[in-house]
Amino acid sequence: MNNKAEDPAIWNDAMEAQKLMRERQLLEEGISSVRRIEKELEDNVEMIELGEEEGDDEIVAEAEANLKKLLADAERQQVEAMLSGEADSNDSYLEVHSGAGGTESQDWANMLLRMYTRWAERQGYKVEVMEVHDGEEAGIKSATILVKGHNAYGWLKTESGVHRLVRISPYDSNARRHTSFSSIWVYPVVDDSIEIDINESDCRIDTYRSSGAGGQHVNTTDSAVRITHIPTGIVVQCQQERSQHKNRAKAWDMLRARLYEAELQKREEAANQEAASKTDIGWGHQIRSYVLQPYQLVKDLRTGVESTSPSDVLDGDVSRFMEAALAHRIEGGAGAAVEDID
Repeated sequence: MNNKAEDPAIWNDAMEAQKLMRERQLLEEGISSVRRIEKELEDNVEMIELGEEEGDDEIVAEAEANLKKLLADAERQQVEAMLSGEADSNDSYLEVHSGAGGTESQDWANMLLRMYTRWAERQGYKVEVMEVHDGEEAGIKSATILVKGHNAYGWLKTESGVHRLVRISPYDSNARRHTSFSSIWVYPVVDDSIEIDINESDCRIDTYRSSGAGGQHVNTTDSAVRITHIPTGIVVQCQQERSQHKNRAKAWDMLRARLYEAELQKREEAANQEAASKTDIGWGHQIRSYVLQPYQLVKDLRTGVESTSPSDVLDGDVSRFMEAALAHRIEGGAGAAVEDID
């Protein structure tokens, strides 16, 4: 690969050259990570041996703690190596849609939006809010965020599906336990090198007033844009910019991404199985359950991975669930997916 990269003739095709350079950079980063892990492993093993010889329990304990951190790092690198899908390295859109249940589900949708935003920030990703539709009393009806960073789509792609919450409702004066559902839909940002042809006559474009925080401009002009692709029923919305023109351009990008993601799913047998089971947001179709009452437990129904600390998970600690779901998918398991709802 280095020989190809150093050949001046490669720049005759700028797009191919950029692709090769990205591949080389990824390989170099992977090799550097492996070498770093090997070096830290050797250093800490030597530190343990030295501590045991000198009877220094503090040094041994410190080195053992470092090894535990190193193991977690190595496991993450192993998962990163699995992200070799066509669009895994791309930025990603993530949509949240509340299910039936009014304020309860809308509040739950808002909690999920925060969870994924916190997760992305922990990974060093940049998050941009593309659109938010607020609930009548609390929470949100729907929202779309753009997660920007290497392998953003690869990490998030198994999160598509229905998420179920069980808790004592803060909106119920009788303090009864409620079950709420919301769905997540994840799709990759389309690379400029990928051509997605869309017939504009197949699309309906609507404009409306933005909702949510945003200063005086919000709710004063029809700057937000919604595009419906009639043949597939796919709907995308953007209200990020003050300019309707800019929102329209970004909405077209989002539609191209959704159509591309649909094509990717057709190529995967597991995704075909998911499509056959698509249904309403509700009982029996969730991929993960979050129970706050009468006990504390988050459980992924595809992999069996659990956490007894829902507060940590809802604060963005979801990488372990993603890692297990990715491994499950690569081994041939099929994750759940759902249609988004308006």
